[in-house]
Amino acid sequence: MLNENKSLIRRYVEECIGKGDLSLMDELLAPSYALHMNADNFDLQGYKQFQPSVLGAFPDGRWAIEDMVAEGDRVAWRYSFYGTHLGEFMGLPATGKQLRGIGMVVSRIAGGRIAEEWEIYDAAGMFRQLGVK
Repeated sequence: MLNENKSLIRRYVEECIGKGDLSLMDELLAPSYALHMNADNFDLQGYKQFQPSVLGAFPDGRWAIEDMVAEGDRVAWRYSFYGTHLGEFMGLPATGKQLRGIGMVVSRIAGGRIAEEWEIYDAAGMFRQLGVK
């Protein structure tokens, strides 16, 4: 079960958000999916609207899972994100600057799908790299 949960997260990161195959969201995320990210909260529909903005802003974006630990119905994973800011993101016009973002996520798995996630990332560091003070 723990290896299946880890495989689910790897597939989600590599294929869905990594390669931009957002059609996998309905397969990998539960209908009641909830994401609690820094100060933002998304349900499945809200997340489906948000994620394309990340892909559009960083079309060359690459995700790397640095660490992963599973216990029970939870998978904790630490990631790095690398990309070039080529489109508008969160109101910030494209800067052409390269970015390395870091963060951590705890994912709860239910019924073979990601049901809920808690994510924290270095927003201040990200915006500083893009020239926002």
